[in-house]
Amino acid sequence: MTKHIIKNGPEAEYQLLMAEGELKPDPDQARVVSGLERLHGELINYPEAGLRQSSFLFNSRWSTRLFGWLRKNRQLPKGIYLYGGVGRGKSMLMDLFFSVAPLKTKRRVHFHEFMLDIHARLEVLRSRSTNERSKRGWRTDDEDPIPAMARQIASETTLLCFDELQITDIADAMVLARLFKALFDRGVIVVATSNRPPDDLYKDGLNRHRFLPFIDQIKETLEIAPLDGPTDYRYDRLKGVETYYFPINEETTNKLSEAFFRLTDRDIKDRAKVPSAELNVQGRTLFVPKSARGVAVFSFKRLCANPLGSADYLAIARAYHTVIMVAIPQLDKENRDQAKRFITFIDALYEHGVKFLCSAAVPPQSLYETGDSSFEFERTISRLMEMQSEDYLLRGHGVVVLNN
Repeated sequence: MTKHIIKNGPEAEYQLLMAEGELKPDPDQARVVSGLERLHGELINYPEAGLRQSSFLFNSRWSTRLFGWLRKNRQLPKGIYLYGGVGRGKSMLMDLFFSVAPLKTKRRVHFHEFMLDIHARLEVLRSRSTNERSKRGWRTDDEDPIPAMARQIASETTLLCFDELQITDIADAMVLARLFKALFDRGVIVVATSNRPPDDLYKDGLNRHRFLPFIDQIKETLEIAPLDGPTDYRYDRLKGVETYYFPINEETTNKLSEAFFRLTDRDIKDRAKVPSAELNVQGRTLFVPKSARGVAVFSFKRLCANPLGSADYLAIARAYHTVIMVAIPQLDKENRDQAKRFITFIDALYEHGVKFLCSAAVPPQSLYETGDSSFEFERTISRLMEMQSEDYLLRGHGVVVLNN
């Protein structure tokens, strides 16, 4: 039997963060932490994916029946669906839970990245011949790729933590409805965050009635935990903070640095301890120089003077609710390639509600005054101005806006 390393639970970690001054007392958060503590305790002796996979029971059709019976009779751990307004601490609490979850086979992923992975798996499964699938141990009479994909995921992962679950099209809705049922039947535990309660998922979507059984499944399988206290911590930290600084000098650089530490609840004395991060973009690694609490810091040169594209910028927009960019130069026809990348970058941030702070050589209206991209840059200037407004700062991360 796998020996679990038992760590402090979410409640102990939450209390420690408050004692260190990184969090303030919040009754709504404390209530959610109690639910996460319950799940943490139930996972201590829960069989991991590798153990389930090696057993005869997991490889037989009886496995889904067993887990289904256990879940129906409330003998399986119940996952959590955590929803609420912007800036209430949903992602922070899920990350806290994930960090101490007493499992080795666990995965924390932004929901959009998970869907990209799902569609990639589907493409591979659909393209394989019956002979190839038979060699890999999949049933040759199973032309439906969803069960095969569920077996793959359940063999790799015991706990799935999704950040910012949202459904925007019927194709994803139909895939998820069937995939989640198969994962639940195989004993996979799910924790998810969302800006919407379950009943509002895919609201007013095409053929939504076909999606309703999935909503019922979520409410039956997961504990529904609202987190909608009165304080928008993300916006609260932004109050009184400028978002666009110019010119580029020591003073504006220091102000951006102060904003970063305010947004991440860190002591500015600990600047040397700020971690970096890496994002996987279509098999490539994108380095993030500074990354903490959903806030990333880049230089203009790193993101726009290098040959990056929309896939890189979308990955950043999906992974971070706030981005700080340092040292944007004045742009013209001599560096039009950098200007075009900057346009694409701002579009990605804007369309995903990402908060943007920066230092620049000149005001927004003067960033690009001459050259063959000046007309196209007008939209970027407009968006940079709007991204400083209160309405934009209150907008949720990941709330996609199109056709603007």
